[in-house]
Amino acid sequence: MRYLTLRALAAGLGLALLALASGCDSAPPASSPVRFQGSVFGTFYQVTVNAALTQDERNALEAGFLDELEQVDKTMSTYRDDSDLVAFNRAPLGEWQTLPAALIEVMALGQQVARQSGGAFDVTVGGLVNLWSFGPEARPQEIPADDVLAARLRQIGFEALDVDEPARRARRERDVFVDLSAVAKGYATDRVAAYLDAQGIEHYLVNLGGDLITRGYRNPDEHTPWRIGIEKPRASGRSAQYVIPLSGMSVATSGDYRHYFEQDGQRFSHTVDPRTGRPITHSLASVTVVDPSNARADAWATAMTVLGAEDGMALARRLDLRVLMLVREGDGWQSLASPAFAEFIGEAFMADHTIPVADEATAETQG
Repeated sequence: MRYLTLRALAAGLGLALLALASGCDSAPPASSPVRFQGSVFGTFYQVTVNAALTQDERNALEAGFLDELEQVDKTMSTYRDDSDLVAFNRAPLGEWQTLPAALIEVMALGQQVARQSGGAFDVTVGGLVNLWSFGPEARPQEIPADDVLAARLRQIGFEALDVDEPARRARRERDVFVDLSAVAKGYATDRVAAYLDAQGIEHYLVNLGGDLITRGYRNPDEHTPWRIGIEKPRASGRSAQYVIPLSGMSVATSGDYRHYFEQDGQRFSHTVDPRTGRPITHSLASVTVVDPSNARADAWATAMTVLGAEDGMALARRLDLRVLMLVREGDGWQSLASPAFAEFIGEAFMADHTIPVADEATAETQG
């Protein structure tokens, strides 16, 4: 996922993950999955549950996880004047603010990924993204001047945000605008999963705008795992490049293949690199991250998209992250997996799909 505000996700993000789960009737038999779907955060939600539920139980379950999503929105939205994050961004500089545990947890995760990625992930980047002001034709209304970019780069920076997780407090050292949209949707996906766990639901798939998390099996009787399609990085049309089995894990994908512009023969993504202040121009088309935490997968998918194939895969190897990259190569693309992804998905899958595993020599040749 890219650096976008929480309620603008659907308009700005090409969904690169496809949940391949069967639908259901309004009153299915006990052995059929029950699917809930609707709109939230400017995108969609689909929750598929393999459980025998009465209509009252369905209604209660949906009301419960929608309340979880509402709490995330009220805590982390930049579109609501009453959100805790907006209040924090308006608080005096340098003063510690006691914040809800959820907000501190997500800020702390963002800061951890920022440090580990060398600033490729940065929750303070919103002001910089706004400078580029991408319009309806996918081009910047005005390309910022070098001195303007330099001034904004001096202002932003994850080091300007202090997070004291044990004391549940944070402060801004400079007038940065903290925007958690590159991790909040993943966190919301985790919250829905935690709610379903608490209700004793053993088999489910949560799909929140393309961020997915699974538990149990698509077919519990046969122990058939859920199947997740990783989309081909094409500007139009949607089809799966790979279909991976997933049980007890989450997955997030980031890509720039639908949201970019070209100028003077060069391709510019809508993803802005917080380190340079400019849109990324490298050849990495899509990156998928598998992790127990969807918030963490979401953040790392963004960081890897900024880092590019070479630096991103080197870091994935070092941190033992489960990462699958699709790298542009002429009119097509090449697949590349981290060792941790290959181990997770299995030798048979890797062999069947002829996906190379990045070793040090492989990673160094990617550009």
